[in-house]
Amino acid sequence: MIRFKISWLFPVSLALLFIGLMIYTKQPGKHDYTSEEADCWTGAGINQAPVDSAGMLIRYGHSLISNTAFYLGPKGTVAHISNGMNCQNCHLEAGTKPWGNNYGGVASTYPKFRARSGTIETIEKRINDCFERSLNGAALPSDSREMKAIMAYMQWLGNEVPKGTKPKGSGIAQLTRLSRAANPAKGKMVYTMYCERCHGSNGEGQADPNTSGYAYPPLWGAHSYNDGAGLYRISLLAGYVKNNMPSPLNYHQTQLSDENAWDVAAFINSQPRPSKDKTKDWPDISKKPFDHPFGPYADGLSESQHKYGPW
Repeated sequence: MIRFKISWLFPVSLALLFIGLMIYTKQPGKHDYTSEEADCWTGAGINQAPVDSAGMLIRYGHSLISNTAFYLGPKGTVAHISNGMNCQNCHLEAGTKPWGNNYGGVASTYPKFRARSGTIETIEKRINDCFERSLNGAALPSDSREMKAIMAYMQWLGNEVPKGTKPKGSGIAQLTRLSRAANPAKGKMVYTMYCERCHGSNGEGQADPNTSGYAYPPLWGAHSYNDGAGLYRISLLAGYVKNNMPSPLNYHQTQLSDENAWDVAAFINSQPRPSKDKTKDWPDISKKPFDHPFGPYADGLSESQHKYGPW
């Protein structure tokens, strides 16, 4: 009789345990990406995209992000509208890496007002800002297959993020500001020690022998991002470098101190690079970020102090 009870209760207990785990385990689409305790957002791998016509467009968008130069670079198979860098040279791992300038908050927060343009911006506008600034090129037509594919990919990556929220780990981490000015001379020493072996002594980067783009992108010079790009603000470049460089480090395992990150960002953004017409940027100058390197300013501080600090 006792043996019968044990044999009957054991599978029932297992079933109840399984149900309990199901109840208390977060299900897909129910992740909390915004609390302090939450894990950082990490984008899905492209192999998880659906295998249908929608999935084909998503996969093409992923290809455009990871190998932009092949399609849209100086010798592109579709058009010649960018500088030879790939989108994922700045948006790491095709925009999926935590704190790697990823796309985690794109679908959930756009359209939105951006003070740089002084307008409500769409995802298309934001994508073309990258083409015109970070890739120092020309805009994609909004009705092109390439624009639709990139949008489909970004929207698919963010399909679990609730509208109006920005998940933890999306974009670039903000470092604590220095109490002194960021120092390009100190940054040069950091660059020589940690960055030069991949990005070159003259910031020229390294071409990828297997693609049309760069394995390690140029950090200054004619083929790098122009002075209208977001990474030309040293706070953004410092946060990006801190959590991702030297590659393939991540925010769990960093090598540079915050001071090193600020200084190397100051060095890199002190080097020559293409210029963009910025006369229409920040129509309300009181909205300019603290480290925007071009005047005029509402506070009367110099361009040098805005660029390097102290802030």
